[in-house]
Amino acid sequence: MIHISGLNKSFGKQTVLNDISLEFSGGKVICLIGPNGSGKTTLIKCLLGLVIPDRGIVKMDTRDMLKDWTCRNAVGYMPQILRFPEQIRMKSVFELIKDFRSDFQNYDEELIESLGLNLIMQKKMGTLSGGTRQKVSAALAFLFRPSVLVLDEPTSGLDPVASEKLKNKIRKERQRGALTFITTHNMSEVEELADNVVFIVDGKIRFYKSVDTIMNETGEMKIGRGLAKLMEANGYA
Repeated sequence: MIHISGLNKSFGKQTVLNDISLEFSGGKVICLIGPNGSGKTTLIKCLLGLVIPDRGIVKMDTRDMLKDWTCRNAVGYMPQILRFPEQIRMKSVFELIKDFRSDFQNYDEELIESLGLNLIMQKKMGTLSGGTRQKVSAALAFLFRPSVLVLDEPTSGLDPVASEKLKNKIRKERQRGALTFITTHNMSEVEELADNVVFIVDGKIRFYKSVDTIMNETGEMKIGRGLAKLMEANGYA
């Protein structure tokens, strides 16, 4: 479903993405891992059209995502930090986002209800805790039933109950056939959700493997330990 070929991006003299080539199919959860500054965020922003690469191709099926902006309608994004004017009410946030896609009516509001957001719609964004803002961000990402989800540290700041509800939603969307990208530093999250893992260091892909392959190659029963072995073997420990 997503094909990336020869992707390069530099900011000034710093190369952030170095000849990235990857392919992903639907019905999978892809965890992107790597140290801070490795290029994970820049890669997902290229998928979202928020960063334009210097060179390379990003395709959704046969469509060029860097030129055909209608592809963005199929992508749901959950940023690590949600920013809206503090005086705007939560209800108005959802109404505003829906107005951007006035042609769409079959909204997915499952998380709005399961996370209890429907009970506090009149609250202003500036009064919400970080965890509640994260719930709003999650609900917005799934709202238009996207075929591709990009979730940046999705469970960060969530309480255990909300975190489990979000993870269950991710699993459900995988069964529906959605392709989900998750950036995370949480190895338990990788173990619970990932089908495949992409490890990025200094803008380069060090490995892209299925969880089963990682376990088989390392002989470890825990994905965290298996990943640690592979990271060490790839010169990062």
